[in-house]
Amino acid sequence: FLAGPTEDAPMLNKVQIIGRLGADPMVRYLPDNTATANFQVATTERWKDKQGEQKERTEWVRCVAWGKLAEICGEYLAKGSLGYFEGKLETKKWQDNEGNDRYTTQVRLDVMRMLEKKGTSPTAGSAGDDTGSPRPATGDFDDDIPF
Repeated sequence: FLAGPTEDAPMLNKVQIIGRLGADPMVRYLPDNTATANFQVATTERWKDKQGEQKERTEWVRCVAWGKLAEICGEYLAKGSLGYFEGKLETKKWQDNEGNDRYTTQVRLDVMRMLEKKGTSPTAGSAGDDTGSPRPATGDFDDDIPF
């Protein structure tokens, strides 16, 4: 039973994504030495239309990690890495050079799991997880994402 909106109604802000990185993560350090990593993850949906033609749509999701998770993302993720990413959706307001308000929506990560062994991503290199943490089952993923 779901009640209508009230002040004490439970709420949930959770995002789960499985996809590939479009570029290496950009890791920076704030003046207090806190790490932050920014990157985009591609998720591709494939289907056949009514005429039987294969269709495809790719969504790009901005992700940000902070602290130790940001450092781990910078060390183990690379362009083409397949991963599971979990966090919450957040929108940041900022102003462009002309003073116009702009908005950026991103996923603030709480969890990152590598879904491939080191060196098995399409771009190879640092795409593995040597930490010994458990990995979820990968399923049958198609690897022909164009990047």
